[in-house]
Amino acid sequence: MKLLIMDVKSAELTKYAANAMLATRISFMNELANLAEKIGADIEMVRKGIGSDTRIGLHFLYPGVGYGGSCFPKDLQALIRTAEEAGQELRILKAVEDINQDQKGVLSAKIVKRLGDDLTGKTIAIWGLAFKPNTDDMRDAPSRVLIADLVNRGARIQAYDPVCIGEARRLFGDDPQISYADKPMAALNNSDVLAIVTEWKEFRSPDFAEIKYKLKTPAIFDGRNIYDIDTLRKAGIEYYPIGRKQST
Repeated sequence: MKLLIMDVKSAELTKYAANAMLATRISFMNELANLAEKIGADIEMVRKGIGSDTRIGLHFLYPGVGYGGSCFPKDLQALIRTAEEAGQELRILKAVEDINQDQKGVLSAKIVKRLGDDLTGKTIAIWGLAFKPNTDDMRDAPSRVLIADLVNRGARIQAYDPVCIGEARRLFGDDPQISYADKPMAALNNSDVLAIVTEWKEFRSPDFAEIKYKLKTPAIFDGRNIYDIDTLRKAGIEYYPIGRKQST
């Protein structure tokens, strides 16, 4: 780590700019992922291709269902507000925010396309509630947007997260449409489909045969692209990732 000495204003702008750049990379990849789906490209191949350029690298080039937490949203908003107070509009960063908010609805849209607009009587299993692995932070988490949309459409939710259940109960209260499981596979009991929102390590190598057996409709909606398409196809599970070819 380098130690740089600078004036206070420059240090503040540096901190905001660093997180804004990372957030921009995420939103850029999510835009490309959505395009890849439309034209039949594979965003994973695109990611490896552009990431092989040493000027770009692979850091923060993973598409998904958007970023959350406290730092990225807060620092982007602070930088935008600072610019407005100085009489400047940061158009790129406003677009980054808009793209990220839209991306949080992508997984829900995929589920609705498969199951229909009215999800009354359907139960959706959700793996992962935190905005990223290894934290219990649900601030601006994509899971909150997904759950709210599914519940508004009449669905029941059975959620699992290794550390976030307490925080989720605080946020969602006693909503009768939302229940929580103590193990990943328990969330699949009587569920129609599975949605993955946070890429916790324990989700990476599940028993796909058990998943297929438990789900009424053997389909996984993967918001973090953690599975191999061919593996899911061979397991007889419909697979809906982000920016990749779907196995149906």
